[in-house]
Amino acid sequence: MSAVTLGLPSFPPRSPEGAGFLRGTEKFPVAAHHELANAQLRRNIGKATHTIRAKRINVTGELPDWEELRDAGSAIKADVMARLPELLEQFEAAVIARGGQVHWAADANEANAIVTELVKATGSEEVIKVKSMATQEIGLNEHLETQGITAYETDLAELIVQLGHDKPSHILVPAIHRNRSEIREIFLREMPDVDPSLGENPAELAAAARKFLRHKFMTTPVAVSGANFGIADTGTLTVVESEGNGRMCLTLPKTLITVMGIEKILPTYQDLEVFLQLLPRSSTGERMNPYTSLWTGVTPDDGPQEFHLVLLDNGRTAALADKIGREALSCIRCSACLNVCPVYERTGGHAYGSTYPGPIGAVLTPQLAGMHGKDDPNSTLPFASSLCGACFDACPVKIDIPSLLVELRHQKVEQSGVTAKSLAMKAASLAMSTEGRWTLAQKAAGLGRVVAGKKGKISTLPPPLNGWTAARDIPAPPKQTFRSWWDSDEGRDALDAARRDGKADR
Repeated sequence: MSAVTLGLPSFPPRSPEGAGFLRGTEKFPVAAHHELANAQLRRNIGKATHTIRAKRINVTGELPDWEELRDAGSAIKADVMARLPELLEQFEAAVIARGGQVHWAADANEANAIVTELVKATGSEEVIKVKSMATQEIGLNEHLETQGITAYETDLAELIVQLGHDKPSHILVPAIHRNRSEIREIFLREMPDVDPSLGENPAELAAAARKFLRHKFMTTPVAVSGANFGIADTGTLTVVESEGNGRMCLTLPKTLITVMGIEKILPTYQDLEVFLQLLPRSSTGERMNPYTSLWTGVTPDDGPQEFHLVLLDNGRTAALADKIGREALSCIRCSACLNVCPVYERTGGHAYGSTYPGPIGAVLTPQLAGMHGKDDPNSTLPFASSLCGACFDACPVKIDIPSLLVELRHQKVEQSGVTAKSLAMKAASLAMSTEGRWTLAQKAAGLGRVVAGKKGKISTLPPPLNGWTAARDIPAPPKQTFRSWWDSDEGRDALDAARRDGKADR
């Protein structure tokens, strides 16, 4: 009888390389250096994040049970991660029972192909879109364009980014890096039939966008949306927004296609009550969203008569398989962590090279798409943080982002094998192993004063140590080490004086 080899279970696949926007073209330090040179961007982002941050503090401070709400949100999300397969099956059955059709997409390529096929089946060459992080993640607009289908973003900020041939730089406010003057120039240059006398007043700019979009709302038969939440026990989907454009997309077209990450599930309708308090306060600093749209399947003669739900994995199962990293899947895309992050405030979102910028992006992107070697831009994202902890304090579902970043840094080191940094740490371990070695190391470090020169700092080190000085200067070593000072007459005199002062105080 021949032996049968069943093999070992393989790790779930990450998002495929080259599909969508989960990997930049430059490492974070390089990209950040470019963005830091843009003073206008820093002013725009600084003003916007400070404004949103202040509003959030005010509205969360109104609730005496805000911390209890955060605990509840965290607990619900932990339950979802523990029961995700069964909740997804329950959700699928509920959607189908109410007239919807469910499609499963393992990655960005499958999701794009499914949506393209569904749009072509309608005969339409245009779609209108609700703001969606998931469709940005998979690069849906770009894929549709290659297939002869034009996607029109209807969220004002997304429209600005699209017309400007730009990329979003913030989860909630994609055009946060643009000011009124820049937006006016984009509209004049790219928007058909715009009034040449268009001013910079926000009301005028909004009116121009409204005029452009209204025709699309009334004539385009297919809409594509994302979803903030999906309710497992009823098959209900939810989109929250501030302008009403989303509601037009969700109600007017004949066909609605929703692309939803599989982690967006909530077990019951009652759970939504917690998140409809957490999300608006954490994202826009409002007590509730101006527009909260919920739909369940298909209702005859009311709204879209054909509904398709595309459930997207694209590396989420791989993140779920990481017992530490899975916590990041609890993210509700509120962007509170971005608005308090000192790194994001100075570099903006483009430096991260991913659909998901800021602290949560630095965690989520490497988990979805992986970190493939030392030259992979994603491998630098876990280091794009000061670990100050402000993101953890702001997160409405208490994701411990700093700890996750440290874990990803550990994974990066493990994957890298022998590097200049690992060799340096081994050398430091050897130097600190005995008193004699440490004394010699301290004396040798004094040579750094020669390298530092008159300016008193080391700005450039030769390879392989140049990675350290690429982002920071090293102060020149002191003329005297603590050990030598301690053993000197000056040190002994200072110690005797401290002892006398201590006795006097008694």
